[in-house]
Amino acid sequence: MLIEHQGKRPRVHDSAYIAPTAVLCGDVTVGEDSRVLFGAVLVGDGGPVDIGRQCIIMENAVVRGTPRHPTRLGDHVLVGPRAYLAGCTVEDCVFLATGATVFNGARIGARAEVRINGTVHIETVVPADATVPIGWIAVGDPVEIRPPSEHDEIWAAQEPLDFPRTVFGLERPPPGETIMPELTRRYAKALARHMDDSILDED
Repeated sequence: MLIEHQGKRPRVHDSAYIAPTAVLCGDVTVGEDSRVLFGAVLVGDGGPVDIGRQCIIMENAVVRGTPRHPTRLGDHVLVGPRAYLAGCTVEDCVFLATGATVFNGARIGARAEVRINGTVHIETVVPADATVPIGWIAVGDPVEIRPPSEHDEIWAAQEPLDFPRTVFGLERPPPGETIMPELTRRYAKALARHMDDSILDED
């Protein structure tokens, strides 16, 4: 399904394949010979999503662009089932396995791998040819790649990256307080723009 959002329509190369149950919304470009499989969702509502040549976006993956961080995939990238990418840059020949998560401002170098359920945190740079092992977390620049059991070390690198400010533009709340009412208010307002979207005739 192709959806126009605020005057922006997906652009799909004639040689690309978009499965009938995939959704492309807004400022999305899919390159030559790429494949977007069943249930995948590519959303360019805040910033563009640019998919290169001969990329494979597998079932139920989500790829989003954000206002501060467009999402760009180079050529020959595979995005596995249930992967989640938001506001990131992925260079050529990268393998992102099932359940991989790549957050805003991250960059993954050429030929790198993020294996099953691996996570690349905000503003993290994974260098070319690096591997994030199954279930591990990459955080920071220069990157630290750690197992989930090393929570304290991960948090020490993650906290200065300031997830609430980077992703939502909000200050981290003091203990005992929450940003959730303001976060959800802002998010709901932004997402209300989809109420005027138009499904495009694909014939």
